[in-house]
Parts: sequence; structure tokens; C-alpha cells
Amino acid sequence: MIVLGIDPGTASVGYGIVERRGATLREIGHGCLTTSPDEPLPSRLATIHRFVVDLAELHRPDLMAVERIFFQRNAQTALAVGHARGVVLLAAAQHGIPVREATPNEVKQAVTGHGAADKAQVQRMVQVVLGLALPPTPDDAADALAIAVWAAHSERPGEPRGAAVLDRAAVGPIDRRTSSFDRAVREALRQEREAPRVGEPGR
Repeated sequence: MIVLGIDPGTASVGYGIVERRGATLREIGHGCLTTSPDEPLPSRLATIHRFVVDLAELHRPDLMAVERIFFQRNAQTALAVGHARGVVLLAAAQHGIPVREATPNEVKQAVTGHGAADKAQVQRMVQVVLGLALPPTPDDAADALAIAVWAAHSERPGEPRGAAVLDRAAVGPIDRRTSSFDRAVREALRQEREAPRVGEPGR
């Protein structure tokens, strides 16, 4: 199984490609595309789309893993990442490539065992897992390799994958199964509706 990992952004797009054979992972390649801030946004997005399409056609991945926005203090940065994610997901859809998403913390937890690991720790663990001579660089490429490693390890053939009910931003179909969290939320809402309100007669 070949996995193409993408760390999206309009200024730079990191990519990392890994192959899984049984329990063994090996790196096929990694790198980073940068776009010029002097170009208009539509032109930069077109460049990113063509780049991802070229990667897909060259390596024919079985899976694409894309970093998902979970929380971002800077709204402008979040919008830029969202624009890039859109054209990356479009390229995947055009080539019929299934997409898996994870937040940076989920990837760090899976790769290093610690959701708050710094970039150096992530790079070091990716180096170890893939048997690389040196930690991968630049940072965007290392992050892309990390999410590719996450997807390669977590994917199970034949196992259905869906998005959590409350996660409307995920690319997968919504999982309609009721979780314990969903039940707790519904119970809290029910209790709130039934609670006596001040000033209401007979309550």
C-alpha cells in the first residue's frame, strides 16, 4: 500500500510518500512545494492542484492522508490552509483516491506517543520508523511524512472509516452510530429542557 501524505498551505505544501508492506514501512520520497506571495491566490491554488495531481499520477497512491485544521488562533492562516486543503481534496477526488484526515496532535500522538511533541521529536521518530539516515527536512515535508506514517499504520483493509457525528469538516461519511459522548450530550440537553425555570407557574 502506498500512502501520499500532504501538509497543506498556500505558501508551502509538504509531501511525503511511504509504502507499507506487511508491518514494514519505507520512504519513497518527500519534499516541499513553495508558491510565490507575488502570485494571486487563484494562481497559487492552481499550482498546488497541478503539483498534487502530478504526484498522484506518478506514484499512484492507494491512500492520501491530509492534515486537518482542528484549531487555529490566526484566522488568516486557517483560511489559507483551508484553500490549499480544498484543491488537495479535489485532486484526490478526481483520481479516486480515498482520503484520511488527522489533526496535528493526533499524528504526534500516533508517531511519538505524545500529542504535544515538538517538531524535532516528530522528525526524529519519523527518521527511526522509516530508517532514514537523517531526520527529514524541511518541517512541512517532515509533517507530511508523519501523517503518511500515521495513515499507513492506522489503515485496516476492509474496515469502514467514517467521520465523528460532530465533525462536519471531515471528508468521510458521517458515522451514525451513537457514541457514549453523543448519549451524554443528549442527556444533558434533555435535563436542561426539563429543568424548572424561574418565574414559570406550577414549576
